[in-house]
Amino acid sequence: MSGIAAYTMWGLFPLYWPLLKPAGALEILAHRMIWSLVAVLVILTVRRNWAWLRTIGLRRMLLLAVAALIITVNWGTYIYAVNSGHTIEAALGYFINPLVSVLLGVLVFHERLRSWQWAAIGISVVAVGVLAADYGRLPWIALLLACSFGTYGLVKKFAATGSAESLTIETAVLFVPALAYTLLAPHQTFTGHGPGHVALLVGAGVVTAIPLMLFNTAATRVPLTVIGMLQYLAPVIQFLIGLLVQHEAMPASRWVGFLLVWAALALLTADGLRAARSRRRAAAPRPEPVAEAA
Repeated sequence: MSGIAAYTMWGLFPLYWPLLKPAGALEILAHRMIWSLVAVLVILTVRRNWAWLRTIGLRRMLLLAVAALIITVNWGTYIYAVNSGHTIEAALGYFINPLVSVLLGVLVFHERLRSWQWAAIGISVVAVGVLAADYGRLPWIALLLACSFGTYGLVKKFAATGSAESLTIETAVLFVPALAYTLLAPHQTFTGHGPGHVALLVGAGVVTAIPLMLFNTAATRVPLTVIGMLQYLAPVIQFLIGLLVQHEAMPASRWVGFLLVWAALALLTADGLRAARSRRRAAAPRPEPVAEAA
């Protein structure tokens, strides 16, 4: 249930960020960084979980600093997309993300793709072409979200640090520039629009930290195949919000592009499930032969 709750909360983000207007994307991003640090420090204090600071090491610190810069791009792009009427394109980015992760596996870890994986990549390239023709441009929001989140996951894999701990380091790295922006940049809205607006900006930290904690709980208890299926829940919810709540345009040509992306994901998922079953069968202990009676 914690995994479903985490992905559902991520899927509902397009309903939250517009509530923070008239704050712009950069101001929302800065407050998200600031209050995420506060929220995660409170969580770690309640858990009394500080021993990890002694073992973090310089290498992990540098990796998490790089991850902080990458997630800044991801968060900022996503907030801009939702608050400028591009929620469906943002959802497309998270649909594409598993395909980007497969490509990163090839480029970084020199993994060999199976035939179905190659087919999924090929279909996704065609889909991007169809969507580029539909939009009259490359779907840069979707591509930037997919590539930044995929790269962020790759860096976090090398860092090998828990979600609360890594979020603490990442937001600590971002805290000073975020605070400087809120204090020095013109046209800030934090104090000029009532206590409700202040509460919503502060709440950006809470809505960032809570699904991460829930996901961390699920990741230790739920099989990876289930987690892999659940990852599509958030972009599905985002897509439905963009289509049914925010009434974004979906012409026929755009539907074709999305259907191609979903077909590629179906191939990728089916191949992953088949490979997981093969690994389980190979790892299963074989029964000992029974000696025949004399």
